[in-house]
Amino acid sequence: MPGTLYIVATPIGNLEDITFRALRVLKKVDLILAEDTRVSKKLMMHYDIKTPIKSYYQHSSEERKLEILERLESGENIALVTDAGTPGISDPGNELIDFILERSDKQSLSLRGRIPVVPIPGASAITTALSVSGLPMSKFLFLGFFPKKKRLKLIKLIKLTKLPIVFYESPYRILKTLEFLEEKLGGDRGVFIARELTKLHETLYRGMLSEVRGQLEKAKIKGEIVVLVEMN
Repeated sequence: MPGTLYIVATPIGNLEDITFRALRVLKKVDLILAEDTRVSKKLMMHYDIKTPIKSYYQHSSEERKLEILERLESGENIALVTDAGTPGISDPGNELIDFILERSDKQSLSLRGRIPVVPIPGASAITTALSVSGLPMSKFLFLGFFPKKKRLKLIKLIKLTKLPIVFYESPYRILKTLEFLEEKLGGDRGVFIARELTKLHETLYRGMLSEVRGQLEKAKIKGEIVVLVEMN
C-alpha cells in the first residue's frame, strides 16, 4: 500500500498553538518536509519530535518531487509543514500536492491505490486576524500577498466584487500599499491590520485607512502582517 501525505498546520507564532493530532502525526511519520528546516527544527525540538526532516520549498527541483513520490509509493508516510500556519496557503505546498495527485492518478494501475493526501488543520494567520477584526467578514476576497504588478486591474476587480479584501504584506511594502489603496479606494474605509499575530510583539491596528496609515508611519514596522479592508 502507498503511504500517506499529511498536510500539517503548525503555529504561526506561539508554539502552543498546535493540535494534539498534529503532534501525533509529526511523531509517527517517516519524514517531515519543511519549507525552512531551521525554522521547523525549533518546533520539533520544543516537542521532542525526532522524525527526520528535509527541505521542500518553492524552488525545489523536479528530482526532489520525484524522490518524495517514490518514498510515498514505497509505503512511507510523509508530513508537509510550512514555516508557519497551514501549508498550501500562499506557499509552495500546493505545487507538491498537485504533483503527487497527478502522478499517483496516472500510475494508479501500477500502485495499489491512489496516494492519500490528508489535511491536519490548525493555525492560520487569515482566520486568526478575521476572528478579532470586528469587521463583517462573512464573505471576503483573499488576495494572498498583495501583488506588485497589475494593481490597477486588481482594483477594478475589487470594486466590481464589492467584497472586503484580505491580504498579506511585508513590513517593507505596507506603507506604499496602504498609500496606493487610499489613493484608489479612498481613505475613509475601515481597515484592520494585524502584525506578529500570537507573538510577543503582537499589535492590532483599527480605524480608517488614512488613520491607520498615519499610525504605521510613526511605528517601527517589523514582522508578518495581515491586512483587512472594508469595501461597503
